[in-house]
Amino acid sequence: MAGKSKGEQHIGLLNGFAAYGMWGLVPLFWPLLKPAGAVEILAHRMVWSLAVVGAALLVMRRWAWAGELLRQPRKLGLVTVAAAVITVNWGVYIWAVNSGHVVEASLGYFINPLVTIAMGVLLLKERLRPVQWAAVGVGFAAVLVLTIGYGRPPWISLCLAFSFATYGLVKKKVNLGGIESLAAETTIQFLPALAYLVWLGSTGGATFGTEGAGHSALLAATGVVTALPLVCFGAAAIRVPLSTLGLLQYLAPVFQFLLGILYFHEAMPPERWAGFALVWLALALLTFDALRTARRAARALRGGAAAARTAVATGTVSAARERA
Repeated sequence: MAGKSKGEQHIGLLNGFAAYGMWGLVPLFWPLLKPAGAVEILAHRMVWSLAVVGAALLVMRRWAWAGELLRQPRKLGLVTVAAAVITVNWGVYIWAVNSGHVVEASLGYFINPLVTIAMGVLLLKERLRPVQWAAVGVGFAAVLVLTIGYGRPPWISLCLAFSFATYGLVKKKVNLGGIESLAAETTIQFLPALAYLVWLGSTGGATFGTEGAGHSALLAATGVVTALPLVCFGAAAIRVPLSTLGLLQYLAPVFQFLLGILYFHEAMPPERWAGFALVWLALALLTFDALRTARRAARALRGGAAAARTAVATGTVSAARERA
């Protein structure tokens, strides 16, 4: 049994690396879709993602959730909000990568955990531990330093971080599986996206079908690029601890940052390095606090289990003495 559990965790880790690795390397994909603009790429991503997840659900025969969702207007409304914010997130990210802002885009996913914590305090009235407060403070200082470095607030980073944090918050309330959630969201996105592509084609502005079969195939592949990492993430989420997933999530922005510096040769003056260093310090504080809290919880759980076993053993001995 233990061997099987270890094997399951190994499979989970591989899927986690695959998911975050694909998300980290996706900046290499979007430039291949030029001369298509960011909005056309976004629309194709919505349309083809629905086709891919629809086919996956058809094979798995998982449709019961759709009827339940339609009977819950509040939940359907939340899915609509999720679809809207992830549309913003996807669109800004595609534009950022194809406009030479890969490093700034990576920053958005570095600061996302800090934004999520800040939203938890402001919207959910959550209470932070001292180390978490320190991390949020350092993150705020990092944004100020980067604002000076860029000569403007890092709008791309902030937009990506806040949209994705909002998306995560809404998805937590919706409580749908990864594939089901993507199917519901892309169903909402589908008609506006298709209408835009039809209009673009009618005005002669579409690149699908006009730039060769290879270009059209790449645009269609946006559905696979969207769905495949999500499938791997789902496989990882049910097999590895949440603390492990929390550490793996930093792989994606690390890969994106390295691509921006080493492959796309984006500038990194000293003040930007200083800002990123502060962000990484904040994330190190968060990681330390999360691991320490997880260890304490595990020790408390083991102590509780040991106390329960002792109580049971004592009760058994007492009962035996009473019978004697």
